[in-house]
Amino acid sequence: MARPATRTYSRYARQALSLFGSLLRAARIERKIGTQVLAERAGISRDLLYRIEKGDPRCEIGVVFELAAILGVPLFEPDLDALTARTRAVQDRLALLPKGVRAPRVEVEDDF
Repeated sequence: MARPATRTYSRYARQALSLFGSLLRAARIERKIGTQVLAERAGISRDLLYRIEKGDPRCEIGVVFELAAILGVPLFEPDLDALTARTRAVQDRLALLPKGVRAPRVEVEDDF
């Protein structure tokens, strides 16, 4: 499958990525953790860490979430128990919804 030449992101998405990258950078600096130490701990390059802190949308989300966990930056809930409870609530909600969504059928009018 061919990749698109360029991918565009909404202003909201770019701003949210920038904010989250800034939160990660602030947490790193407050905890006095150097970029090389954090990159090694997360198993990534310093270049990738810099890109994440700048809000680059092409970075892998799993790495971003791992950095948040290492630095103690909350994603959804402040602790694991609350996150587990919220995950269960969303899973219960999903169980009530249909498994898939289909586009409505358009009936063909073939009366002449």
